[in-house]
Amino acid sequence: MTETQPPAPKPPAPVPWDQPATLIDLDGTAPLIAPLHDCVRHFAALNAAAKADARILLTQPIPRLTRRTRTWLIGPEEIAALGEPPAKG
Repeated sequence: MTETQPPAPKPPAPVPWDQPATLIDLDGTAPLIAPLHDCVRHFAALNAAAKADARILLTQPIPRLTRRTRTWLIGPEEIAALGEPPAKG
């Protein structure tokens, strides 16, 4: 009897840069409500401690490779990756 492989997960959908989002941190400062592009730019200007506490809350959930469900939050590592220029291949 042959075992079947589970279907490969779908890649995450790209998040539109103009999607409204909220940049929040756990420090209690006022959140930034702006398009995702502006939230990522603001995140880049934060100091290391503030970056570690920052999250972006999306208005529409996005699929994840590592999860079966979609998520509304983008963590600090993912925010930093959004701000990096694409790798040339």
